[in-house]
Amino acid sequence: MLADDEPLMRAGLRTVLESDGTVRVVGEAGDGEAMLAAVERLRPDVVLVDVQMPGPGGLAALRVLCARPDAPPAAVLTTFDLDDYVSEALRIGVQGFLLKDAEPTALVRAVLDLAAGGAVLDPRIVARLLPRLAEPAPATPRPLDLTLREGQVLRGLAEGESNAAIALRLGLAEATVKKYVSALLVKLGADNRVQAALLARGWEL
Repeated sequence: MLADDEPLMRAGLRTVLESDGTVRVVGEAGDGEAMLAAVERLRPDVVLVDVQMPGPGGLAALRVLCARPDAPPAAVLTTFDLDDYVSEALRIGVQGFLLKDAEPTALVRAVLDLAAGGAVLDPRIVARLLPRLAEPAPATPRPLDLTLREGQVLRGLAEGESNAAIALRLGLAEATVKKYVSALLVKLGADNRVQAALLARGWEL
């Protein structure tokens, strides 16, 4: 589902996302209130949200959406001059940060990764936000008392892998990976897997 107050932007995003038939846009919204109502009605697998919208804006709507226990993965669509909005969205609990000028194939891949439970971080956003959102990289290879397996799972988070992809790579059950992720969030003091991924990118694992 797409939430953006610019009809032309929504039309362009829909065209890109549906270009190869792997993604279907089930709904659109032009403001935060309409987005929340449409998500409740349509139950999309992924929601892409512009942070600047009328009414309850994108951030206010995301705060409500991400607090729901059954909330679908949500990604912020932003531009380089909106770093503060992205920082706030990270604290809210979104799973992705995408730039509006991303390559079409990258945007499609990002939606599919989000639907599979992964975290999606445009490298350009990471480069801008990492110095502000993470502590300086510690001198030791392992910044915390992580087990070998926790380090392997954390590396997967840093690379944006879904729980299913991490489980396949490590030969574990997906439920086991979910337990490792939960434990890592506690150890890192992170609210969600995106925060954990940003922190981990500053460390050698």
